Amino acid sequence: MNQTIERRPLFGPASFYKEVLAVALPVMAQQAIQSLVSLIDNFMVAGLGDAKMAGVNVANQVNFVYMVVMMTLSAAGGIYMSQYRGAKDEEGMRQAYRFKAIMTLGVSALYFAVCQVMPASLVTMMTVGNAAQAEIVAHGASYLRLVSWTFLPMALSQSIGSAFREIGRPNAPLVISVAATAINTFFNWALIYGHLGAPALEIRGAAIATIIARVVELTTFIAYARSVKAPFFVPLSGLLKARWPLFREILGKSSLMLLSETSWVVSETVTTALYNGRGGAEVVAGMSAGWAIANIFFLVFTGIHVSTGVVVGGLLGADKLDEAKVKARWIMSGSVIGGTVVALLQVASIAAVPLVFMNLTPQATKVTAGLLFVIAAYLPLWSLLNAQFAVSRAGGDTMMGVAVDVGVTYALFIPGAFALALLTPIGPVAMYGIVKLTDIVKWYVARRWLRKERWLRNLAAPADGAAGTAEV
Repeated sequence: MNQTIERRPLFGPASFYKEVLAVALPVMAQQAIQSLVSLIDNFMVAGLGDAKMAGVNVANQVNFVYMVVMMTLSAAGGIYMSQYRGAKDEEGMRQAYRFKAIMTLGVSALYFAVCQVMPASLVTMMTVGNAAQAEIVAHGASYLRLVSWTFLPMALSQSIGSAFREIGRPNAPLVISVAATAINTFFNWALIYGHLGAPALEIRGAAIATIIARVVELTTFIAYARSVKAPFFVPLSGLLKARWPLFREILGKSSLMLLSETSWVVSETVTTALYNGRGGAEVVAGMSAGWAIANIFFLVFTGIHVSTGVVVGGLLGADKLDEAKVKARWIMSGSVIGGTVVALLQVASIAAVPLVFMNLTPQATKVTAGLLFVIAAYLPLWSLLNAQFAVSRAGGDTMMGVAVDVGVTYALFIPGAFALALLTPIGPVAMYGIVKLTDIVKWYVARRWLRKERWLRNLAAPADGAAGTAEV
C-alpha cells in the first residue's frame, strides 16, 4: 500500500489548491487581523517605554498558555464539527458546538479567577533573573488583572467563530474580526494617550480597549448566528442539553490533544522565561515585538489547520477515505510552498522594524530583527509540521501529537534550552535558533506515524445504528 501511495503525484492540480485557498484565505485574513491587534497594542504601548511594554507583553505571554488550552478544546470539538458537516448531521454539529462552548467557558472562568487572585505571581514566574523584574511585574500584574475580564466573552466568540470556519463559512468571522480590530485600535488610541478628551490611562487603557472590543465581537457573533440560523448554534439556555456519551468521547480526544498542546506551550513558556533572563527590559521588549510581528505570518498555520479540517475532515465524514488520503498528501506538500512564501515576506518585514517600533531602544530593535530572521528560516518546516498535525487530527488521531510534542519536547527541546542557558553566554535569539533544530526530529517522527494511517477513519459513522453517535 505504501509503495502505491509514493507513486501518486506529490502535488494536486491547481483546482484543488483553489478549493483549499477558498477556505484558508478568509481564515488567514482573520488571523492576520487578530495578530494586528497585538501588533497595534505593542506599537502604542511601546511609546510608554521598554518597561511598560515588557509588562504588557509578559502578561500576554502568560495568557498564551490559556489561549492554547482554550483553542485546543475548541479544536477537539472542531474535529467532530467538520465530520458531522460532511455527514450532513446537524444534530451532531450542535453537539460538537456544545462541547466547544461548555469547555472553553469552564476553562476561561477558572483562569479568570486565577488572574484576579494572583496576577503578580504569574508575571513573576516569567521574569526570573531579569534586571528590571520589579518594574515589569508591577505593570504586568495591573494589566493582567484588568484584561482577564475579556476571557469569558472571548471563549464564546472562539466557539462560534471557529464553528463557522469548520462548516466552510469563514467569511463572517473575518468581517466580525475586522470590526472588532477597528474598535480595539480606536479605543487604544483614545485611552492609552488620552485623545478626544478621554483620560490618559496608559497600559490600563490598552486593557479597557480590549474589553470593549471583545464584548462587541461576542454580541455581533451571537446576533449573526441567530439571524442566519447557523446549523450548529444553540443559545446559552440550551448548552447543557448535551449528549453526554458523545461529550465524554470528544473529551477523551481533547485530553490527548490537551496533553500534546500543553506540553508544547509549557515548554515554550519555560524557555521564554530563560530568554527573558538574558538581559533587562530591552530583551523582553525586543523578543515581544518580534513575536508580535511574527504572529502575523503565523496565519499560514491557522489556514492549514482549518482548510485541512474542512477538506479532509469533510471527506472522512462522508466516508470517502481514499480521496481523503490523496488530498491530505497534496495539502502537506503544498504547505511547504506556502510556508516558504510566507517566510520570504517575513524577511522583507525586518526592514520595517525600526519604523513600527521607533520608540524601542536600539538594543531592543536588534533583538527583534534577529528573532524575525530565525523564525523565517523555520517557517517552511513549521508549515509542514502543522499540516501533519492537521491531517492526524482530522481523523481523530490525537495520539500522534502526544508522541511528537511530549516525546521530542521533553527528551530534546527543554534539556537543550536549559543546557544553553546554564552552560553558555549566548543571547536569547541564538538560544532560540539552536534549540528549535529539534523540530526536525518532530517532522521525522510525525512522518513515520502518519504512514500507519491511524487517522484514516470516519468519526461520524453511526454506531449500532444510532444516528449521530460517533464511533471510534
